[in-house]
Formats: sequence, C-alpha cells, structure tokens
Amino acid sequence: LLQAIEEANEIQRDHVASILFSTTADLNAEFPAVAARELGWTSTALECVHEMNVPGSLPMCLRVLMHVNTERTPHEIQHIYLRGARALRRDLVEKQEATS
Repeated sequence: LLQAIEEANEIQRDHVASILFSTTADLNAEFPAVAARELGWTSTALECVHEMNVPGSLPMCLRVLMHVNTERTPHEIQHIYLRGARALRRDLVEKQEATS
C-alpha cells in the first residue's frame, strides 16, 4: 500500500514529514512502521495506531495517512484503495480507474 501511494503520487521521500499507519485491531502481528523501515523509510517519522473497533466495519484493514509537502491540489492526490478496502470509497476507485 505504501509503495502504491508513493508511485501513484510520484512522492519524493524527502518531501514527507511523517506517516501515520492505522490498523483494525485484528492486525496485530507487527507494526506497519517496521515494514516501512524495511522499504527504506528510515528518515521519516512513523506512527502506528489502532482504529476504533466499530461493529460491522471492514476487518483486516490498514490505512496510511501521509503528510507530504506538495504543490498538488487535493483533487490531484490519488488515494489508493486495495483489495477489500476498495469498497470503502467506490467513488474514488472508479475515478482512478477511469483516468488510468
């Protein structure tokens, strides 16, 4: 997911101030920041938190909030939804597929 966000938005790592990872409570085997560090995100502030455990919410979900210094407008940012998370924002997924 992190790589997909980075590629889709042509993000330069030195423009990223911090990244917040949130997971549903059922994802607890490892911190997402560990994977990010293994991908080379060694100079960026990383934080991991759990989402609220809301009944009926999407299980096994990882979210990434990246704080990027950019000239892009909010409409130019590509939000990435993979696998089951695509159901969370069908409007954005359909928009991305139309422009791809």
